[in-house]
Amino acid sequence: MNRRWLLAAPLGIAAAAGAGFYAMLARMNEGRFDPRGVPSALLDKPAPVTSLPALDGHQGWTDADLRKGGAPLLVNFFASWCVPCVIEHPQLMTLSRQGVRILGVAYRDKPADSARFLAQRGNPFAGVVSDAEGRASLEWGLYGVPETYLLDGAARVRWRMAGPVTEEILADQLQPLLRRIA
Repeated sequence: MNRRWLLAAPLGIAAAAGAGFYAMLARMNEGRFDPRGVPSALLDKPAPVTSLPALDGHQGWTDADLRKGGAPLLVNFFASWCVPCVIEHPQLMTLSRQGVRILGVAYRDKPADSARFLAQRGNPFAGVVSDAEGRASLEWGLYGVPETYLLDGAARVRWRMAGPVTEEILADQLQPLLRRIA
């Protein structure tokens, strides 16, 4: 009797995995599956209170900069050791040239390495702070870097991208949102 249960257990696990895979395929077919979609508890809520030191040699920013109202802004977590951050950097430079205010957070990075990263690739940030210990990342619910948050004029989180902002994401998601909440 016990042997039958031992044989049935792997079959039950395989059936559950197959059902989950089938459900994922059905959502993909309907256009409702987003493999990059990572839920955020911050959506439609005020941005977390943030207090971090300015990155050495750069203009910093304070919590008051998030909450002074007006135009939407982006908060971008990056690191010099992050390959996807290199991929998204040209899009951040484009947004900065278009007048979008971007505040940067150097996540778990040596300040000298973060400064070198910006010196080599350009600095799209109106202000950049250092989160060397990863303290602010916990408050923001960070999954990893890069991660970007769109805040409206009232400092409420309206959009979040876990992963690099690519040209397609910039054109299809972020720019339309920026136009809508501007």
